Amino acid sequence: MKGLTLSNSDTIRNVHNAFARQTLFEFDEKMQPKNDEVYHFVGYIPIENRLYELDGLRQGPIDLGSIPSGKDWLKTVQPVIQQRIQKYSDGEIHFNLMAIVSDRKMITERRIKELQLDIEENGMATSEQSDELARLKLILEEEESKRTRWKVENIRRKHNYIPLIINMLKILATEGQLMPLYKNAVEKSKARLAKEQAKEKHKI
Repeated sequence: MKGLTLSNSDTIRNVHNAFARQTLFEFDEKMQPKNDEVYHFVGYIPIENRLYELDGLRQGPIDLGSIPSGKDWLKTVQPVIQQRIQKYSDGEIHFNLMAIVSDRKMITERRIKELQLDIEENGMATSEQSDELARLKLILEEEESKRTRWKVENIRRKHNYIPLIINMLKILATEGQLMPLYKNAVEKSKARLAKEQAKEKHKI
């Protein structure tokens, strides 16, 4: 149910596809090694002071009980996660722990707006409010800078560099530099491999 809901969301699907790498080559699927790994996702979420488990293999959420008043729900879910990991620790099962957190930029913008409204109502800002406002603006600048870097990184990751690489190889070949560079790289690779093998023999 959880997976079906996520896959049916146009927004989530579009964002996911926006980060997908371009397929630059066509591969023969018959030659591809089979991947026997199966991924099983389990999520935990607090709703109205109760902890729920969302298991991708179950039809609905599982109520794990109430969250003690005044206690961080992460403290409640921690032993549940540890118990699940320990249950399968003896097998060949690997775990990835991921967290869905609130948007820090959105939280900071909301806090700045609330603080500015308080200052307007009081007519002037206290020293504490001024310091807090300055700190929040620095956080906001950092988050905006982070998003700019993410955007550039995503563009670079998705860009097709194959034509550039092919043209560079053609130029090197025309100038007679390609084969010497290739032979030099092969010799370096052989030397590195021999060095690693010598280290392994020395360890034995």
